[in-house]
Amino acid sequence: MNHSAHEVTVYTRAGCHLCDDAVALLKRHGITPDLVDIDDDSQLRTEFDHCVPVVKIDGKIRFRGLVNEVLLMRILSPRAPRS
Repeated sequence: MNHSAHEVTVYTRAGCHLCDDAVALLKRHGITPDLVDIDDDSQLRTEFDHCVPVVKIDGKIRFRGLVNEVLLMRILSPRAPRS
């Protein structure tokens, strides 16, 4: 299933294995996220220093640290039309 309609950003840093895992999981689900290295921005480093990866989907932070695949699929799935 392709979820490319979603805007996804992963705040990451070099050498972060959890970040690598999060990006790999997103790619398995058809998402190529924008990657932002928090160490390139002092404000981001202060905000996210101890909780990378941080995954933002459609403008809202959804995950910090670990990405729960079941919750990710719920967030990405199209909503059923309301009756």
